[in-house]
Amino acid sequence: MKLVEPPSCSSPSTIVFIGRNHRGQWVAQEQNGLYGGLFVSRAQAVKYALFENGQHPETIVELPREIELDMGKSPSSNSVRRAA
Repeated sequence: MKLVEPPSCSSPSTIVFIGRNHRGQWVAQEQNGLYGGLFVSRAQAVKYALFENGQHPETIVELPREIELDMGKSPSSNSVRRAA
């Protein structure tokens, strides 16, 4: 039997933000920048977030404002960067 790699998050209480960036792409990003990605649909962003956070839909927050994927920040910095 082949083992599947566990999700990247360290705890089930990890918040994952999803929303659209300025180009209309869907963004999913963990609040501390530990993982994230760009997606063509909301469904794919949610699917990714659920996989990464251990299947905890209650920890996914869909933002009504634009968000930008920022994979360059350190885990200790603030949450997802807000678009101006």
